[in-house]
Amino acid sequence: MNSSTATTVFLPIALAIIMFGLGLSLTVTDFTRVVKYPKATIVALGCQLLVLPLVCLGLVLLFDLEPTLAVGMMLLAASPGGTTANLFSHLARGDVALNITLTAINSVIAVVTLPIVVNLSLAGFFDGDDAIGLQPAKMLQVFAIVLVPVGVGMLVRRKAEAFAERMRGPVKIASIVVLLAVIIVAVYQERDNVLGYLRDVGLVALLLSVASLAIGYLVPRAFAIERRQAIASAFEIGVHNSTIAIAIALSPTLLDNAEMAIPGAVYGIIMLLPAGVLAFAFNRSRQPSPEGSVH
Repeated sequence: MNSSTATTVFLPIALAIIMFGLGLSLTVTDFTRVVKYPKATIVALGCQLLVLPLVCLGLVLLFDLEPTLAVGMMLLAASPGGTTANLFSHLARGDVALNITLTAINSVIAVVTLPIVVNLSLAGFFDGDDAIGLQPAKMLQVFAIVLVPVGVGMLVRRKAEAFAERMRGPVKIASIVVLLAVIIVAVYQERDNVLGYLRDVGLVALLLSVASLAIGYLVPRAFAIERRQAIASAFEIGVHNSTIAIAIALSPTLLDNAEMAIPGAVYGIIMLLPAGVLAFAFNRSRQPSPEGSVH
């Protein structure tokens, strides 16, 4: 996957639009809800921040991926969930309020945990100074990429809630259009290598997706968390914001390694299948229940 104007310029723009749209949907309540309903949030975040990187590491070692792809997989595993997770949760009749809370909290935490996971991965898979990690100055750029657009969106919502509500739809459409355009251009540029990328990381990405969805649902259920919250957790943990992983990998001022973006790009397409199947299964297995807040 070669860096190009589409990936180095328009991808960050797409990510900024996506995170701005997320901010338009958030309020301070979405961050403070964890205090009132801690159990489901803590269990889900524990799975996301601790269990999932270990599972991804196990898959990387099992399939003996080359270092750059291994780091790309770990970068993906450390990326937070996003608005797509909220959509799947809604379709599956999960607790979307919990999804919003998890997305909000995890997006903040990821600014710290994501560089830690990436730096540990670089140290583990590369020898000596073969790779340069996300140092403190670069962590500030991760902060800017992930949280500044969210903060701007939240500020717009607070100052002009009616305007923010009207803009949520158009912003979501714009983010999808820009992201699809970037993906189409990138795939076209790499049309001769697509099958090779799928062969290299396709199975690992699929297994990570399935494992993430299963962990996100079964672990909360083992802790006696009710079904709708477990469904929300499954999609929050199983549907990563691969755009963040791709943008960090490709950014000339961050990792600047196009091959590290391959797992995120492959995962972003592959994960739609297991997530869609699971959403359909959850939707069919239980009668509709009213949308509500976290219980």
